[in-house]
Amino acid sequence: MESGNCIGVFDSGVGGLSVLRHIRALLPNENLLYVADSGNAPYGNKPLEWIEQRSMQLTAFLAEHGAKAIVVACNTATAAAAAALRQKFTMPIIAMEPAVKPAVAATRNHRIGVLATVGTLQSARFAALLERFADGVEVVTQHCPGWVEAVERGELDTTATRQLVRSHVEPLLEQGADTLVLGCTHYPFLRPLIEEIAGANIPIIDTGEAVARQLKRRLAECTLQDNHSAKGSEAFWCSADSSHAGKVMSLLWKRPIIVLPLPEIANCP
Repeated sequence: MESGNCIGVFDSGVGGLSVLRHIRALLPNENLLYVADSGNAPYGNKPLEWIEQRSMQLTAFLAEHGAKAIVVACNTATAAAAAALRQKFTMPIIAMEPAVKPAVAATRNHRIGVLATVGTLQSARFAALLERFADGVEVVTQHCPGWVEAVERGELDTTATRQLVRSHVEPLLEQGADTLVLGCTHYPFLRPLIEEIAGANIPIIDTGEAVARQLKRRLAECTLQDNHSAKGSEAFWCSADSSHAGKVMSLLWKRPIIVLPLPEIANCP
């Protein structure tokens, strides 16, 4: 891959592949780099200072491998580190946030449910998001312990995962939520179960496609888009066992991929 000609994407684990697939669909000629920090997943129960430092490390790693823009494909890392990353790095930093605005537009009874990690739900960024977009709408929230881990194991449709998803979706439905927001990039891989439990009349919204569109806009604004006609390539790293990660990530990416072990990353100054 040509140096400085790649899009770098990182997540606390394999969940960010749900965003990467939208990026690949929208930008077929771009070279993509992806880091799954599965060895440290989930981020939701980590201190904010740790998440910020780790995000700095992963961004520096991707920059060293030719990233011209970074997508923080993790709502928790966005809340903890997006502002600091934009201060430190000059390249475009595209971040995630729960899709509250489109959910507010979609709700019919003015009550939406947000499924997310504790780190996202307790963040100042999420509070500001509600203040900005959710005026006049009741927002009920549900943190979902175990969801990230189930996706990390590739257990997308087991009896245990189905029961786990049901235990967190049904409380939102019982509180009257008529629209659900997936506030973690791992959760779209559980969407078939969520749809089955919620029913056909409940819109389910995630931000992967919107993030891909924002990335495309920022590349154009900064004249960083790749205009060659060749199909883009992908490279993958994981901080957990790369053999196991390769199996799970191939399942989620829907084709066999090679996952490299993430080397030890020195602390950023």
